[in-house]
Amino acid sequence: METPALTNKSRFLPQTYRAWRELIPREEDAVGPGEETVDALLGLVCSPHSPWALLEGSSAEDRFLRELAIQNPLMLKDSFFYTYFRSLRVVDKQVSLVDKDLLKFVKLEELVLSANQIKEIDTTNLPPTLKVLELYGNKMTSMECLCSHPPPRLQHLGLGHNKLLGPLESLYVTSDYWPNLISLDLSFNDLTDLQGMVSGLRTLQRLRLLVLQGNPLALVPCYRGFIIDGLSGLCVLDDITVAPSEKHLFRGLSHSGDLLAHEARLVVTVGHVRGVLDSSVLDPEPGPQGPFITYSYYVTYEFVEDEEGEGDEYGRVLAEIVKPPPSTEQLGEDIPKEPIKEAEDSVGSGLASQSQSRELEESGASAPLPRPMDSAEEQAKLRPRLDPRLWPSPGTVLFSTVRKPWSDVIPCNYEMQHVLKDLVRLKAFLLSGTTVTIVEEKILSWPAVPPSPNSPSAAKKGKGEKDKKGKEKDKEEKNKKGKDGKDKAGKGEKEPAKEQKGSKKKELRKDLRQDPPVLRVLGSGPVDLEPLLSGEPFVSTVCNFGVVRTLETDRLTLYRNSKKKKSEKAKNAALKARKSKTKLSAASVYESDYRPDPLTVEIQIQLIQGHSTEEALRMLVP
Repeated sequence: METPALTNKSRFLPQTYRAWRELIPREEDAVGPGEETVDALLGLVCSPHSPWALLEGSSAEDRFLRELAIQNPLMLKDSFFYTYFRSLRVVDKQVSLVDKDLLKFVKLEELVLSANQIKEIDTTNLPPTLKVLELYGNKMTSMECLCSHPPPRLQHLGLGHNKLLGPLESLYVTSDYWPNLISLDLSFNDLTDLQGMVSGLRTLQRLRLLVLQGNPLALVPCYRGFIIDGLSGLCVLDDITVAPSEKHLFRGLSHSGDLLAHEARLVVTVGHVRGVLDSSVLDPEPGPQGPFITYSYYVTYEFVEDEEGEGDEYGRVLAEIVKPPPSTEQLGEDIPKEPIKEAEDSVGSGLASQSQSRELEESGASAPLPRPMDSAEEQAKLRPRLDPRLWPSPGTVLFSTVRKPWSDVIPCNYEMQHVLKDLVRLKAFLLSGTTVTIVEEKILSWPAVPPSPNSPSAAKKGKGEKDKKGKEKDKEEKNKKGKDGKDKAGKGEKEPAKEQKGSKKKELRKDLRQDPPVLRVLGSGPVDLEPLLSGEPFVSTVCNFGVVRTLETDRLTLYRNSKKKKSEKAKNAALKARKSKTKLSAASVYESDYRPDPLTVEIQIQLIQGHSTEEALRMLVP
């Protein structure tokens, strides 16, 4: 429904002497039928319940123009508007060109053209009276176009959230173009040359407010201190007041610009994992032929690929780069056995990999994943069958914590320093965020398959064993005849024999072949890293993936742990009663008090920044 026009036709008569006399409010009888008095029209404009009421947030100028349109509508001409407006806002209107008609606003002081499609501006079309120019959220790639004929009185320039990039941008922020500039906002662009930017800004003697956060140059360790010491007159940096103590702490840092490290350092810490489902309680007891099943758990996260030599300064780094594993299990999907057999051949001997992983875990390092298959065709076959959450996003690398066995609280104790020199790429990664995933790794081990009896090697081996057994029997008979009175010594010989027998069992148990690890994603979710670009020193969160445990599995886990504390007789009796106990309903065991913990993992990403000249100089590259 359209709002009716709030006008009187008699007030738009030709400009004759008689018509002007009729414009002057007189007695009520001067108003024709069907028309409202001036006071009545003004009341409709001012009333909040009127359909002609001003919108919320309207300025005093809006109210004045409404009232002027009622009292004297003939004054509202083009010449009046061009001289009246001091501020003009055209936001999110798909503007791409600023033409010369803007020069008609001869008294314009503030121009806001944010959230449009502007790539370049011809500054000859800007009124010379401008004091504020805002071009946020456009598509400008350089400030060069603004420097041809810049407004000489400009005091604030806002170019945040554009696409400014390249080291030459520092040439366009000098007093040659902006002698009266007090405030400059270049946030969330792709500026990387911190030293050159400070050199150009140092010429702006009136500059008091500067915003550079969101640029790649703001990620280097001594960013804030370098700017504060280089721009002595600055009062506010990135919306944070520059305190006198900061100027003292960073004194002299700007003179070390030649040693400035053009790299960013971030530390990723993974804490405790809680609420993991103990899948081992659901597996049957292994028979003599296996399979022997082991479970381990770890956390992965995506990060930009680091430079060489990453982590050299951190002695306690525990990390590994995860390559696509040759796992063929996807949640809810049955996989043919042929690719599994091919993958087993690529894994090789399970004994060597198992002993190597144990040595690494004991020494505090991370165990490597099985190598990916050499055949690109096999990888192409298996990749569509893998859970997509086990593959890194394009342009990132998957990092993993050390594999840990199950427990109610799994301590990851993970800390990794990432050093990156490609700051533009790092900024894009922080804007998109990372993905954290909790993975369960299941490995099935089997006894080594004995050689076929028909093979020649087996025949030779069998013949040699028979000869060896015959010689051993002859020796035993001779020993029995010659040693009838040495029963105690014979008893003493049995103990080493037992030890030898036990050692053989251990060797046989080690001699297992392993299937490729079966990976299952227990929980996965994104982590927002944009606060690091907005000036936050770190992002710390607890990723919550919901409850994955059940009452039945928790009862089985509790029951299994209690069995370990019982004697062998009690243990055998408990095994017989296990089936009957597991069939009990959930209501029979503390159902009302059962509150399972959700699956969570603690993660923190910290951007390393120096808090003093001394601390910052430690991070500079000599």
